[in-house]
Amino acid sequence: MRVKVDVQADRRVLAWNDIHGPARGVVYGLLEEHDPALARSLHDEGWGGHPLKPVGVTSPQFKGAPRKRGVYTTSPQGSVWFGSPVPEIAAALVSALARRAEIVWGDARLRIQGFAVEFGAPAPVAGIVELETATPVVLRHEGRELLPGDAHYIERLEHNLTHKADILGLPAPRGLRVLEAGPRRRFTVRGAPRIGAQVRVAMEADPRFVDAIRSWGLGLDTVQGFGWIR
Repeated sequence: MRVKVDVQADRRVLAWNDIHGPARGVVYGLLEEHDPALARSLHDEGWGGHPLKPVGVTSPQFKGAPRKRGVYTTSPQGSVWFGSPVPEIAAALVSALARRAEIVWGDARLRIQGFAVEFGAPAPVAGIVELETATPVVLRHEGRELLPGDAHYIERLEHNLTHKADILGLPAPRGLRVLEAGPRRRFTVRGAPRIGAQVRVAMEADPRFVDAIRSWGLGLDTVQGFGWIR
């Protein structure tokens, strides 16, 4: 399940460290409002005996925001997406958001204009699907951040997707290919760098896994707003 929250920021520019930095705290804050035990368990232990957290979120996205070098500008048409392939987690996020008038995102306040729940997408034809991310995908190998085209990039993304499929009890995708990649992007999250790029990928996948991963994301640090699928 995915939920799009329409927002309007109280400022014209977000601090660069506030693009992805607050995401994790926002997610756990919402979960704690609805179910403190669930929030604590997910934070401390992960899900299903695995440390991965099956939660996705975007950084705030602003349609029509003016482009300015080195500055993250806003517009009146903003949105933040949240999601999870686990019904219990997704329901907790929706319930908490339904009671909110605003989201505090770092130093900014995002006034909620409305939200819409998306329960799934049409199944891909013949098992082949293309997915494009709205936020950079973060992957690492031996402590080094990877970018599309680097050695081990496909290997680590395949491993990430296979691990997620195992947690969800679904068949792993096959034949992963990177079709297109955006520029290198660098952010700071809790004092540490996060480096990645938006990608468009193709894979052969079970429709149930495609639906699940659209509510979770590609790569690591999805709870920090990375790897969200359009």
